[in-house]
Amino acid sequence: MLSARTIFHRDGLEIADVACRHGRGRGTVELAIRHSVGFVRRGCFVRSAGGTEALLDPSAVFFVNPGDEQRYDHPHSGGDDCTALLLDPGLVASIWGGDPTLPSEPFHSLPRLDLAHRLLLAGARRGADPDELGEQAILLLATALECSDTPRTNSGRPGTSHARRRLVDEAREALAADPNQSLPALARRLAISPHHLSRLFRSVTGHTISRHRMRLRARAALERLAGGERNLAPGG
Repeated sequence: MLSARTIFHRDGLEIADVACRHGRGRGTVELAIRHSVGFVRRGCFVRSAGGTEALLDPSAVFFVNPGDEQRYDHPHSGGDDCTALLLDPGLVASIWGGDPTLPSEPFHSLPRLDLAHRLLLAGARRGADPDELGEQAILLLATALECSDTPRTNSGRPGTSHARRRLVDEAREALAADPNQSLPALARRLAISPHHLSRLFRSVTGHTISRHRMRLRARAALERLAGGERNLAPGG
């Protein structure tokens, strides 16, 4: 028995808490319909796809592409639990050098990736700020792809400090006009990958785009209060 509970969905990215309670034995062949990145949290299973088999346990991260014919076999009873990042093709391409095809091989996760995954999962479960969750999820995806091909994931990053600072200034200018722009939308406007924009923004300003957005909103609210408004609720 397989169940997947969506705990975040925005801007072409969905976070799902996946629980499998399949008994020990061979699974059935199924056709994948979406791009996804899987982080195993508990248990283990064998994924067969593209003529190869991979044992996946809590040390593993794996990728799924639409159209993959895959089978999940379970060497033990007790099932397993995973976190899945389900992705629109455009988001994959924006991070992966323009190609919407994820890697075929899984890899052994790094401690910093495990920590980022767990923090994202905890935030999504408690309903943290959607802008912050979206930014964290994009950075987690980029870090996972870097483990497969760092040069490819780093392609398109501005090469000089002047170009990086100018890009961050353009992002700040755009957010000043409309702080509600999401990270993917802002990145498309500036013609840069969203993970590059997030990292550059933090390196130049010292804080994330989502934190900057919150500060702009707080200052706008203070200005409205100073102007005599007493009800800052939407529509108030």
